[in-house]
Amino acid sequence: MIKILIADDQDLIRESLKIILDMNSDIKVVGLAENGNKVLEQIRKNLPDIILMDIRMPEMDGVLCTKAVKEKYPDVKIIILTTFDDDEYVFYALKYGASGYLLKGCSVQELTAAIHTVMNGGSILNASVITKVVKLFNQLAQANIAMELDGRSIKELNRTEKNIASLVGRGLSNKEIAEKLFLSEGTIRNALSAALSKLNLRDRTQLAIWAVQTGLASDFHV
Repeated sequence: MIKILIADDQDLIRESLKIILDMNSDIKVVGLAENGNKVLEQIRKNLPDIILMDIRMPEMDGVLCTKAVKEKYPDVKIIILTTFDDDEYVFYALKYGASGYLLKGCSVQELTAAIHTVMNGGSILNASVITKVVKLFNQLAQANIAMELDGRSIKELNRTEKNIASLVGRGLSNKEIAEKLFLSEGTIRNALSAALSKLNLRDRTQLAIWAVQTGLASDFHV
């Protein structure tokens, strides 16, 4: 059973999402919260597997709450939900550890698929989000406030790992990467894990950000 906590400042959205998600036999909504502070209270009572996190909430917004949750509960997955098309929010939510980003206008099928993807260790990172991240990194680089690389070097990766990291940075799935590199999905998964370990990165989303920032995402060569 996948335990979900819904965080949104609008009662109607919280209750609607609860009704929709509780219709799934393998999903259970274990808590509702109207702001980031309430999220932290709810986590202590009912530790969820995944939080559906609104970006704009009073007292503590979704970005700061994502940061607080991932620092104390690193295994809790977070999917950001928003009606706002805001580059900066996309960047910081992903930087602080969100597993993905969905607009509230997404379909029920998209939402449930995203929950299952994240629960299985994947991330919701599509081409449009990658484009936003690239754009914002360019802006942040000019202001010298981009994500720290912590000395992690491209040289630590072998050729296959570099290619995979590059394609992850472009938003490709494991299946798409396997087809492009003429390798099995199992090989892709193993190489991806090796790359994350070598770079001391938490997940696929952080690898995508790293690949974009280092320029590897725009420098793919088979």
